[in-house]
Amino acid sequence: MTYAIVYDSRTGNTEALARAVAAALPDKGRLAFGRIGEADVEAVAAAERVYVGFWTNRGDCTDDTAELLSSLDGKEVFLFGTCGFGADATYFAAVVARVAMHVPESARIIGTFMCQGRMPASVRERYKQQAETNPAQEPRMRQLIENFDAALEHPDDHDLACLRARVEETA
Repeated sequence: MTYAIVYDSRTGNTEALARAVAAALPDKGRLAFGRIGEADVEAVAAAERVYVGFWTNRGDCTDDTAELLSSLDGKEVFLFGTCGFGADATYFAAVVARVAMHVPESARIIGTFMCQGRMPASVRERYKQQAETNPAQEPRMRQLIENFDAALEHPDDHDLACLRARVEETA
């Protein structure tokens, strides 16, 4: 089987996941590894299976990831991603369902994985400012700040081990 691993990573979270995917697979058969827009497009097109990593942007993947996914006619696809909010399986499933809508019907999703990931510091600052300027929002902003702080630890070793196991199940 030939495969490619491509990913979109803003803060390094999804790149860490992509490296875990690579570690779980044999080097033999790997045609491409890299960021969307930098990986060899022809090699990705030639792969039988494509592992696609994304970061969650407003409950979906980025436009670049959606464009890549829409080009994967007839491929086996494994989706993996990170989101700042989370550790909630229901939310993760909803994100994956939205991302999967970009995959052509002729492709087959063979696996998925989602975990929480750290967010840029500017997000925490925005929550803090919102709490200060709008006292009615303070309890919700405090909750979001707690989530932000918890996300700083992810993806952690447990997340990476779970992803490797999921990939190995489909290899």
